[in-house]
This record gives sequence, structure tokens and C-alpha cells, in this order.
Amino acid sequence: MKILFLNGPNLNLLGTREPDVYGRTTLADIEAQVRARAAQLKVELDFRQSNQEGELVDWIQEAKGKFEAIVINAAAYTHTSVALRDAISAIGVPTVEIHLSNIHAREEFRHKSLIAPVCRGQICGFGAKSYILGLEAAVYVNVIE
Repeated sequence: MKILFLNGPNLNLLGTREPDVYGRTTLADIEAQVRARAAQLKVELDFRQSNQEGELVDWIQEAKGKFEAIVINAAAYTHTSVALRDAISAIGVPTVEIHLSNIHAREEFRHKSLIAPVCRGQICGFGAKSYILGLEAAVYVNVIE
């Protein structure tokens, strides 16, 4: 099984960006934790980050036929990107939306996810553990299909 992990804008700054909201764990630390759990589950990962919306759209489109699932932390694009929503919808690859913080307990503009309606589910508010939960959800979705 192959799972694509996509990370949106500013997630390259994890560990130093608003640590009271996002914690002190870096994206590299999170990737290492996810890879360790993926090895236990015998899952192959491709882990990517981009600040560019178009690059994320390209990666989503390229996932069809190459990956059994996508786990995405679209970051700020969660609330603004019709392009990401349409790409996820178009390819039909089961997608799990994740967030470090609880987007529903933050500013009003963060409460609405444009991608949630085309994802299998949403995991938020568990810090770096949201990534592990996202991995496990992606594996589970493919086991029951």
C-alpha cells in the first residue's frame, strides 16, 4: 500500500511558527514519526510539502493510479482553495484531511473547510499525533473497501 502525505503552506516552519498553537515539533520530526508507524503497518509513504497551491494540485492529480490514499494537511488552503477541493474530487483517491490544531475551536474563518466535503474524514486537534491518526485512517479506509 502506498500513501501520499501532502503538506500545505507554512508547515515547513513547524517548530518555530506559533509554537503555542502548533507545538515545537518540526515537520521533519513528524515525518520521522509517520515513517516509523508506516513501517510497522508495512505501508510505503511519499511525504511532501509545498507553499504553492498549484504544486499541491499537480501532486493530487498525479496520485491517481500511484497511491491508494492521500493524507493532506492543506493548512491555510483548507479554507480557501476550490482548486484543491476540485482536484481531490476529480481523482477519486480516498483522502483524509488532517490538522494539528482544532480548526473548529479557532478563528471563525478557520471553521469552514472547503476540502472536507470531498474527503473521507477529518482529523484535527491532536497535534503531531493527527498525522499518525491520519495514516491509520487511510489504511483503515482501504482495508474496508
